[in-house]
This record gives sequence, structure tokens and C-alpha cells, in this order.
Amino acid sequence: MPIHMIDSEIYGNAWSTDEMHNIFDDRGRTRAWLHIIACLAEAQAEVGLIPADVVPEIKRVCDIDLLNMTALRKGYESTGHSMLGLIRELKKLCHNNAGEWIYYGATVQDIADTWMSQALLEVWQIVFRDLRQIENDLLELSERYRDTPMCGRTHGQPALPITFGFKVATWLREIRRHVERLKDTHKRLGEGQLAGGVGSLSSLGEKGFEVQTILFNKLGLRTPDIAWISSRDVQAEFIHLLAMIAATFDKIGHEVYTLQRAEVNEVREGFVQGTVGSITMPHKRNPEIAEHLGTLARLIRHNAACLFENLVHEHERDGRSWKAEWGLIGPICAMTGSLLRLSKIMCANLVVDPEAMLANLEATQGYILSEKVMLCLAQKIGKQTAHELVYNIAMNASEKKVPLKAAVIENAQIRAYFSLEEIEAMFNYEQNLGLCTQFVDKVSLITRKAQKNDLPFLSLR
Repeated sequence: MPIHMIDSEIYGNAWSTDEMHNIFDDRGRTRAWLHIIACLAEAQAEVGLIPADVVPEIKRVCDIDLLNMTALRKGYESTGHSMLGLIRELKKLCHNNAGEWIYYGATVQDIADTWMSQALLEVWQIVFRDLRQIENDLLELSERYRDTPMCGRTHGQPALPITFGFKVATWLREIRRHVERLKDTHKRLGEGQLAGGVGSLSSLGEKGFEVQTILFNKLGLRTPDIAWISSRDVQAEFIHLLAMIAATFDKIGHEVYTLQRAEVNEVREGFVQGTVGSITMPHKRNPEIAEHLGTLARLIRHNAACLFENLVHEHERDGRSWKAEWGLIGPICAMTGSLLRLSKIMCANLVVDPEAMLANLEATQGYILSEKVMLCLAQKIGKQTAHELVYNIAMNASEKKVPLKAAVIENAQIRAYFSLEEIEAMFNYEQNLGLCTQFVDKVSLITRKAQKNDLPFLSLR
């Protein structure tokens, strides 16, 4: 019976994806281990470390469908060793003496770390693919709403007018930075591990370097400069990048969550007929995706923090560190897969309400344009004096629930410098959007140019 929601037959889809789950579950992991073991035998035979005639038999038994998972579990429970149960089961399946040469000169971490390197490359490809799709969807959204005015908010309150395209463009730049970080991180991923007990490769003697080269060429991995048994920084770096990516979509999700409130109602998740928000309140259309992004991101960030502990390693091998990765990396990657899947759905189906955005701007009764009034007045009487005057007008008018424009028009000091037409222009939302539309154009250009440099990474397999 599964005790983690990731493995739940009922709820698992909300916590993982099939492609992520298949990388890290028992069958996926064991299948990958078997492939590495078979390739190791081939490499060792090529340099004469083991008899060449045992390789076909070793390759034959390295088949997940020949193994009994219950037997593997019992083998682990009886020995307390992560790999010995598997080795014994493979030996039982072998004919003649081929089983004697399985796993020759290697240690458990050689296979486990090499698999982890392969697994993280697969995860990298999924994350890169999904980020690029989300970037494309948000780029289209930013350009579509380039000129759509809305409230810009600071400290949860209306501040200055912006456009919705401008808001989305800020998300785009953050996502592009993650794409670039992924590209940079890729050059540190994908190192195999064949090091022996303490990293010296003593068990393979003078053939060690040659076996490494042959093995990792077969596996599509890079040969390490030196053993990284006690160095876990690459895993920590990549997983913390996933945590940063998760935080970005937590932020975007929270923005949608907030803007979907009925009293704001500017942006909504796309509604799917049949979705039920509440079994007691039939009218509810909850931001279920945005909310769940926050749940997943919290768990990802919390678990990722523990990987920093694994950087502190004792001597040449410390089981506390690398075994902790088994309990952390799979769930983090699984939840990241679900987070990105949900983010794709949310970003591709956002419902934007320009009329509600304009209505909320107008509901500020002009106070959101106080900066414009102050800066125009500053040209006449100085900025500090203008700020004090507009501040007093705004505070008094707010207490009396009078629109700011009316209060400004009634103020003799301001009317001494500005005509009614000039004051009207100060309170035109579309003429007071700063450089929002230019920023959207700038980000669009930068994004499309940057995407051309992604092509080599999109073709990675």
C-alpha cells in the first residue's frame, strides 16, 4: 500500500507525472541499473578484465522481466546491502559461471551514482521542454495584452497603472533566466561514476581509465576527472534550480489565485465543465491549479534544502549523504514534473478580463494617478513641495471619499498652473502607462532572439 501521495493510484497524478515516476520507481531504476551492469561487463570484456564469452549471458539475465521484485526486497532485507540481493538474483539466473563475473570490481555507488546521472539528464530534458512551452505560451499572452491597462499593485494596494502584458513580461524574463541556468547546468550534469571502494579504481588496476572511457561512451555519459563519491554539489545545484523554478510558478500561481478573487476578477484559470469547486457550495470555481502549485512548491523547496546537508561528507564515502539523495531527489523531481504539467495547463488557458481591469482602475477614483499629478506640479514648484501638496490633497479627499481628480480641480494652487484640459490628461490611464508597452516589445525581442540559441539543447536526447 502506498503511503506517499506520489504513489497513490487515486491522487498520484496531482503529485507526479508518468514520465517522471517511471524514471524513479522500482522498475525504472532497476531497469537502468541492469543496463549499466550489462554495459560494464561489455567494457571489461573489451579490455580483457573478464572473459568475453560470459558477456552474452550477463546481458541476457539483465532483463527486468526476468527478476522477481519480492526476491529483491527479501535479498535487501536479509543482507542490509543495497545491491547484493540483485547480484545474487542475477547469478541464479545465469548459466555456467557467468554470474561470477557480474559487477566485477565495482561497488554499489558506481551503479547507483551512474544511474542518478542518467536520471537527472532525463529530468533536465523534461524540465527544459516544459519551460520552453510555457515560455512560448506566455510570450503570446504578453504580446496579446501589451496595451491592456490594469492596476499595478505594491504592498497589496493599487500603486500605478501598468499593462497586463507588462506583468506577464516580467514572468517571461524570470523563466528565461531559468532556461539559461538550465543550459549552464547541463555541462555539469551527466558524469558517470566508476570509482571502486574509495574512488581510486584499485580493483581495475591499469585498465581502470580504459574501462571508464568505454563504459561511459556506451551509456552516453561523460568520464569524470576524478571520483565524486564524496562530492555531491552537482546534484544539489540542479535540485536547487528545480526549487527556484518551482518558486517562480508558485509566484505566478499566487498572482492568478489573488487576481481570480471575485472582488478583483481580472484573471481566471480556464474553467473545465464538470470541475467541482465545493460539495457544499455549488457555485464555487476555485483556482485549483494555482493553489496546488503553492503546495507542490513548498514541498519541493523544503526537501531541496536537505540536499545542502549532503555536501558535508565524511572521508571518502558517507552513506548518510548519498542515500539521503534516494529519499529526496526522486520525490522532488516527481513533484516538479507535476508542477510544470499544471503550470502548462494554467498558462495556456488563462482567461483575462480587460473590462474588469479597467473597472478596477476606475474604482481607485484617480488616486492611482497621484504620481502623475505630483510630477507635473513638480515642474512648477519643485518635487518635495509638490509631493507635500498632493499628499495633503489626497489624504483629505480620501477621508471625504472624493475622487482625486475632483479634489485636484477644486484646488486653487494647482489650478493656478494647469487648465482643466491639462488636468484631464493627467487622469487618462492609457496615457500614463510609463514604458510598459516598450518593455513588452523589448522582452519579446530578447526572448525570440534567446530562443534561437536553444536549438542545440532542444535536440538533446
